[in-house]
Amino acid sequence: MSNSEEAFAEAKKVIPGGVNSPARAFSAVDNEPIFIEAGKGSKVYDIEDNEYLDYVGSWGPMILGYNHPQIVESLQGQVKKGTSFGAPTQVETELAELIIDAVDSIAKVRMVNSGTEATMSALRLARGYTGRDKIVKLEGCYHGHGDSLLVEAGSGVTTLGISGSSGVPNDIASETIVAPYNDLEALEKIFNKYQDEIAAVILEPVTGNMGVIEPHDEYLENLRKMTADNDILLIFDEVMTGFRLSYGGAQELYEVEPDITTLGKIIGGGLPVGAYGGKKEIMEYVAPEGPVYQAGTLSGNPLAMKAGAETLKLLKQSDVYASLEEKGAYLAEGFRNNIESLGIKAQISRVGSMFSIFFTDTEVVDYQTAQTSNTDVFAAYFNQMLKQGIYLPPSQFEANFISNAHTEDELKATIEANYLALKKVKKLE
Repeated sequence: MSNSEEAFAEAKKVIPGGVNSPARAFSAVDNEPIFIEAGKGSKVYDIEDNEYLDYVGSWGPMILGYNHPQIVESLQGQVKKGTSFGAPTQVETELAELIIDAVDSIAKVRMVNSGTEATMSALRLARGYTGRDKIVKLEGCYHGHGDSLLVEAGSGVTTLGISGSSGVPNDIASETIVAPYNDLEALEKIFNKYQDEIAAVILEPVTGNMGVIEPHDEYLENLRKMTADNDILLIFDEVMTGFRLSYGGAQELYEVEPDITTLGKIIGGGLPVGAYGGKKEIMEYVAPEGPVYQAGTLSGNPLAMKAGAETLKLLKQSDVYASLEEKGAYLAEGFRNNIESLGIKAQISRVGSMFSIFFTDTEVVDYQTAQTSNTDVFAAYFNQMLKQGIYLPPSQFEANFISNAHTEDELKATIEANYLALKKVKKLE
């Protein structure tokens, strides 16, 4: 039994499923998780000191790689001052100013402790501001585990949400309406039926939780117009894409401004964090300025604020996004060439430094088409890559992330590993 297997057996005795977030369990890839001891640059090391070239990046935050020296130094300085006070600190203001400077649609921002908390709070704010109860979410977009967002679609083009998890009452889930991603016609039907009841539409502008799927041309622009015409708020969940696809996030990349934005991951520099922000008149509804209550003992934790502020300053001062685009294009082209040369049923979907491989010959444009991907082939592919020292997200429907620490030689090695892995799994099609 390996050290990781022993560690997993011990963890299962005291932690449900042995993990503190379900995707880490490796159940989707017919394996057991490796336990990570350390990370440096583009690599992680397990408790047996095996080295892996990493494309998980702590599920997105490690855009500069693990243990960036300036971020580590900033954290060490803050630790000496104190880890938590439950009182205002100037570093909270510093990070808020950096966010507001980067994201044109945000005039004020409230710090919280996770992406889930950010989306839950954003929805409460939308309901409080509009006086309406219903929310529209798009099928396959994940916005954390808040009750009103853990819903799944039923039959037909659109449906009122039903609970997607035990413990979520159907009367709560029924306030969420589900529609397909990239389908404006479905949204138009929903708006015609429920216009006066809908507070907001929430979506990942580029999806990362059903795999990476890009919005159709002018989809976001038309969605912005439709929501504005119907007096419905538009919420972009940029927990994953914020400061990842560009310094101003997906909304800068696609030149579409939402009313409210949720953020996380990168803005904490790898520490637990979340935030929601938006137009001044909307954010002034948040307590203590307004009637929408939201609070958190550790919100604005100085460690997370310090790491996040240092990360954003490093991103702002560099040409990291041009570099990440080059790396992403190089890797995707190499994978695509491998797929074509082997004649395997697979395709690469990429936006910037986020990418996914889908094992299907169907064009992936939404949740339904993503579901055509062969998850058995993906599981075999994942394990073949792991054997070659390439650590990928252990799920077909999670995004892969490239960091600025990945070198050209490492990307080339990944393309070579991809070829060998694809060659071995082709027989499973």
